[in-house]
Parts: sequence; C-alpha cells; structure tokens
Amino acid sequence: LKPKPELTSDPAGAALTGMTVTLTCRMDPSTGWDFYWYKHTLNSETKNTKTNSHRVNIDSVSDGGLYWCRAGRGKPVYYTQYSDALWVNVTVSPKVVVTVRPDERVFRGETVTLRCDIKWGGDTEWTYRWEIEGTSNWYRNSADRCTQECSTSGTDNQKHRNAVSWCSTQEVNISSVDHIHSGKYTCTGQKNTQCSQRSDAVTLNVSAEAQAAVRVSPQPWLTEGDSVTLICEVTGSSTGWTFSWFRDDDHLSDSSRGAGGSYTLSPAALQHTGVYTCRAERGRPAYYTKYSNTQPLWITGVSRSVSLVVSPSRSQHFSSDSLSLSCEDQSNSAGWTVRRYTDRNTEDCSKQTGSTCRIVSLSTSDTGVYWCQSESGEKRHPLNITVHDGDVILVSSVDPVIEGDTLTLHCLHRSTNSPNLRADFYKDGSLIQNQMTGEMNITTVSKSHEGFYYCKTERGQSLHSWISVRGQISVFNIVSFLLAACPYLLSTVVLLFKCYRARVTSAEGQIKYAVTE
Repeated sequence: LKPKPELTSDPAGAALTGMTVTLTCRMDPSTGWDFYWYKHTLNSETKNTKTNSHRVNIDSVSDGGLYWCRAGRGKPVYYTQYSDALWVNVTVSPKVVVTVRPDERVFRGETVTLRCDIKWGGDTEWTYRWEIEGTSNWYRNSADRCTQECSTSGTDNQKHRNAVSWCSTQEVNISSVDHIHSGKYTCTGQKNTQCSQRSDAVTLNVSAEAQAAVRVSPQPWLTEGDSVTLICEVTGSSTGWTFSWFRDDDHLSDSSRGAGGSYTLSPAALQHTGVYTCRAERGRPAYYTKYSNTQPLWITGVSRSVSLVVSPSRSQHFSSDSLSLSCEDQSNSAGWTVRRYTDRNTEDCSKQTGSTCRIVSLSTSDTGVYWCQSESGEKRHPLNITVHDGDVILVSSVDPVIEGDTLTLHCLHRSTNSPNLRADFYKDGSLIQNQMTGEMNITTVSKSHEGFYYCKTERGQSLHSWISVRGQISVFNIVSFLLAACPYLLSTVVLLFKCYRARVTSAEGQIKYAVTE
C-alpha cells in the first residue's frame, strides 16, 4: 500500500494573527523524500520543500483553513497518499490597551501607574513586554516595580534608545516621576508561544512642577448682591484635580461654594472682599501644585458706619501730587487703619497717623486698592486709586454711581489743571462721546453703563477706570438681601408672627370672658 504521511502543527490548536505556525509532514522511512503542501484544496500545490517542515506566517484570518501534505521521490515521481486534512484555526490577535494614571501629562514628583490590558476572553496568564522609546534605561531603579522580574536592553549610559523589558505584572508604578521617564510606551503580551498585538503608543510627558492659576468671571469689582465666580486651573492639565481655596492666606472650608475648579459667591457681601488664591491636588499620596497667582475681589456697598474718604475725591491722580485717605467711623474712628493692595503685596499705608494716611508725592507704585480695616480684620469701603505719570487723567467719582443718578466724567490735563479741552470718551474700548468742553454726562445711569472708561485728547490719553453702578437702596432690597444671606431669619420672622397672633387671640378670649361675667 502507498504510505500515508501524518500532518501536525506547532503550536497545536488555535493560532493568533501575527505569529508563525510550523507544519510537519511525518514519513516512515523519513529519508529521500520531497514534500508537497496544499491549502484549502488538493488541486493546487502551494509549496515544495526538501524538508518535512513548512513555516506558515499567519498574517490574517485567511491564512487559516485546511492543509494537506504528501511526499514524493524518484523519477518519475512516486507520490504517497495525501495526509488527513489538518484544520488550522486562526483567531485575531487580542488588542492591547495601555492606560496611564493620573494622566499622560504629569508633573515631576507625581506617582504614575502604567497598566497593560489585553482584551482576551480566555485565561489571562500573560507575560508582558514593555517598550519605551525616547528614554534612558530607568528600569534599573530599585524604587520601581517589576525591577526584579524585568530585564532591560542596553547599558545604563545609553540615552534615548529603546528600553525593553519582560514583566509578569500588568502594571508599572513610578513612585516619583522625573524627566527621564518621558517617552512613548507600548506593550505586548505573550502566552506560551502566542503573542498579542502591540498596543498603540502612549506618550508620557513629564513637566516641571505644576502651577495653579486663578481667574475671575465676570470681573473683580462688584457691588453687594452681585454674583462672581473664581476659576482655578492647572496650567496644561485638566484631569483628576481637586481644589482648595484661600482668602488672605486663610483656608476656606465652605465647600458648598466650590464645584470642580470653581468657587462662587452669590450673593457677594462686604465680608467677601479679599485676596484669593487656590491650589490643586491629585493622586495618592497627594501631589500638590504651587499656589496660584493672587486674585483680589473688591465688593463695594453702603457701609452704615465706616467710609474711606479720599482727597482729592477722584480715582485717578497725577504722579508727584499729594493724596490723603482717612477712615471715618461714626462710632470709633480710632479702631480703623488704611491698608492697601498693590502689585507687590498687601500692606499698611506707609505714612499713617491714626486713621489717616497721607502721601506727599505720589508715584505709580502707589497704584492699588485702598480700604479701611479694623483691628479684628474686617474690611470696609475698598477704593481703586490709580497714579498716572502721563499728562491726562480721567476724573470720576471714587464711589459707585447710584442707579438713576447722573454720571459726570472730566478729562483733566496736568499743566492747565482745567477740564476745558476737547476730549473723546471711551467705554470698553469704543468711542461713546466727543465733547468740546472736556466733560461728559450720562443721565439716568443704569447697570448697563458699568465698564472701563478712559478719555483721550491731543495732549495724551488717560488710564482706564472701572465705573460701577449700584442699585438704589430700599427697605425691600435690604430685607431681600438679609433673607437670601440668612435663611434662618425667615423662619424666625414666621415664628414671631405666629407668637404674636397667638397672644392676640388669647387676649381677645380673656376680654370676652370678662364681659360675659
């Protein structure tokens, strides 16, 4: 009978795309034969080899299917029988995904975890191969996991070459990430002789220390009852952060005002005046950013007892002029001092006598916000003072304008000290009036007139001044504000009213009983 070869595959069973399967055609006797290989059908010979093995590259699912072999020798060729058909089952190699916690953009000193996940329905006994492009051979650092289980290619002084390692765990933890850990990370898995696909590269960028930044919306000058939101952001990163807020260096524990990176004051009150900063943190152990820039908030309103009086009474002043500021308290003026916030820091007014501050010769460094502060730290009546070393200033009230009143602006020249010159007036960058007298009036002011104003003449341009508009004060507004600020007041009023009604009813009953007797 014609001999019949036996066809086997290595590895046996399912094959993954991307690997190689070796087919073996076994004959007895095994010498002197040529071997012929067939795929899908016996009508087409795919390969002729001198040895009894044939390597098949499994590039796609179509490389699977039925395979046969037979042997032949001599001239004319004597052929053996065909082997039994062998089914090579091909499965798409599992996809690999690399994830990074907390983010692909991290900062020096953070703890970073890279994880290799293989999407495979069978068992998960994989060995993991990490490849890092664009980094030094940092796996030798004993502080990192997988050090004892992984080996790296190259030597310690090889920079910016692939660092390759085998690791039995899915995760690599870097306890204190640094610039040398920056690079493109990929991962593949191996189980027995089968390999997964290579993951897409994940780029780890390590930057210097994280910096928080704070901004305000809509603007930092407010009147009582307005709403304002402070926004804290981490420059170049937005994932996984929690935020802390500080006013005048004191931590704000009122978390109900904060959501994500926002801190909202609604309604804003006088006691919310101050200099705000923020800081962000993420991860375990916690990693903290640097403190943000300072962001002052100035809330103006009617202070029933304390006011800051400025002389001359305007918000803009010429350099070298003199200025006097004093705190006037109807009850105890000695308990208040003038403080200011400039581009440098918060400080007492430099030349202060009691509750009065006198600056003999102004300079641009005196530009800032001035207010009255009590011994207990209360802040009242903040006013913006601007010092200009140019030739033109805008004369406007230092206090907010009341809705319905008239707003008057003057364009004043340093040498003439007279407003009688032709001037253009601008609001928020747009020309609104052109006056030959250097004076502009807006009658019946409303909230829509709030904004930044400046004037321009042939002799120069003034600096910008913020003009705020405050609503008219009424008993209804005061009660509404108090109820909004303190909900318990409403319940107290209701209880007092009920108590009053009960006493009236009781008194009426006693009178009726006395008349009946």
